[in-house]
Amino acid sequence: QVHLVESGGGLVQAGGSLRLSCAVSGSIFSINAMAWYRQAPGNQRELVARIPDGGTTYYADSVKGRFTISRDNTKTTTYLQMFNLIPEDTAVYYCNARAWAPPYESWGQGTQVTVSS
Repeated sequence: QVHLVESGGGLVQAGGSLRLSCAVSGSIFSINAMAWYRQAPGNQRELVARIPDGGTTYYADSVKGRFTISRDNTKTTTYLQMFNLIPEDTAVYYCNARAWAPPYESWGQGTQVTVSS
């Protein structure tokens, strides 16, 4: 399995930008997909973006055109570039790794993003 550590969260004004990073260690080449989720107070955790190996990148409708998920060539870091942030983006953002065979799922500890109006 893998260990995930997020960084890059913080406080930003509406319209601003942030880039989240997820450092990945362990069995990196077992991973089939990396993703970012977020959870706002009182809400369920929701999928924000996913980047599968060799597949199509997915974005939630609420972030399309504003967020970009990417991985570096070594697959040791996954990023979430966020532009034009709005207060509704305020949440704890979690990095997620998923493997199919054998199946497992790993989560980071989360990083807080707060967007002020």
